[in-house]
Amino acid sequence: MTLPSQALLDVSALEGAWRRRQLVVLAPPEQQAWAQSLLNPEQRSELEATWGPGVVVGSGGSTGGRRWCLQPLSHLEASAAATAEWLGLEGLDPAACLHLNPLPLHHVSGLLPLVRSHQWGARHQLVPPGLLREPEALVEAVALPDQPVLMSLVPIQLARLMAVPQARDWLRQLAVVWVGGAALPEALAAQARSAGIRLAPCYGATETAAMVSALTPGQFLAGASGCGQPLADVRLRIDAPTGAVEVATDRLSPGWIGDSGALEPLPRTVDGWWRSGDGGRLGSSGLEIFGRLDGAIQSGGETVFPEQLEHRLRSLAQAQGWPLQDLLLLAVAEPGWGERLTGLVRPVEPANGEPANAQALIAVLQAAVAAWPPAERPRQWLICESLAPSPQGKWLRSYWQGWLQSLEADQSPEP
Repeated sequence: MTLPSQALLDVSALEGAWRRRQLVVLAPPEQQAWAQSLLNPEQRSELEATWGPGVVVGSGGSTGGRRWCLQPLSHLEASAAATAEWLGLEGLDPAACLHLNPLPLHHVSGLLPLVRSHQWGARHQLVPPGLLREPEALVEAVALPDQPVLMSLVPIQLARLMAVPQARDWLRQLAVVWVGGAALPEALAAQARSAGIRLAPCYGATETAAMVSALTPGQFLAGASGCGQPLADVRLRIDAPTGAVEVATDRLSPGWIGDSGALEPLPRTVDGWWRSGDGGRLGSSGLEIFGRLDGAIQSGGETVFPEQLEHRLRSLAQAQGWPLQDLLLLAVAEPGWGERLTGLVRPVEPANGEPANAQALIAVLQAAVAAWPPAERPRQWLICESLAPSPQGKWLRSYWQGWLQSLEADQSPEP
């Protein structure tokens, strides 16, 4: 397999900068010029003097909008050490593993495999992200060695691989497949469990230097759900009034880079905990994530998590064979109720080239939710042929909320 030269140059440049004790701003190509302008030379030097080498990396944030998060290399290395300890408890020698990396370096989950491999003395192999969209090509291009192989995926990548028998067989040979970055659909988890794939659903954020909890593959295969127990250097708790997941660890980001280039300290509670934007609970198998708190709605006096309802419907669609490609539930203000849900639906395009029977799909969805509590039942369903998550598998809810508002205002939505 031939890697893109730019990927190798990026890794080499990053490693060289760290050897020179420098701070590196990591951003996708379309944001590089703007991101580099965040810090002037004086500000960059001040941060390097205080925090040492590290990165400034974009965070979709467990707290909402796009932010540029400072993570010192020492924090990234602490995260790698905690992951090594987790692997050791699983009977794996981190130094003996190959870490495949199909995620870009400007995402913290693509950055950590590089840091881990350096710290552990393990092999690190970049995998062009485009191969994850061509499962047969991936299997042909990436031969698995006779050693434990680790990999991190987002759910949309896992789903693409699970859809192809050869790729499922390939995944089954991996020692650990961490899955994070978005919620793991129940139906997809059930498929992976049935196929004997050693998934480790996990939870973390850019602000926490990636993973802070992970379910073990053994627990996953035995039927457990959720994101497992906290890693050795992490404490988790749930804020009682809000239901927010809170994290305490020495590898919390010092803060975000504001528009002026100044460091805005990461907000923490009085006793030093960082409050994420995710709702959840701590159960017998560890952390369970309910969904984004900023995505929760108040409907008829009830708190409703649209993401949970979406997962339920997607699981039903897969189990029943409904022609559902994508689905998103969004809130619309309604006097007397607070907010009610509207469902955006993208049907599967028929293989014979005939138009999709969208109205039949909507009728099936309406029947499926007929017995749900009124607060959870979408008041309307709309067909949206362009509906899709981002390439990283995350839903840009603010964009689709704007799309819906434009549609309801009888305007042409932005492309």
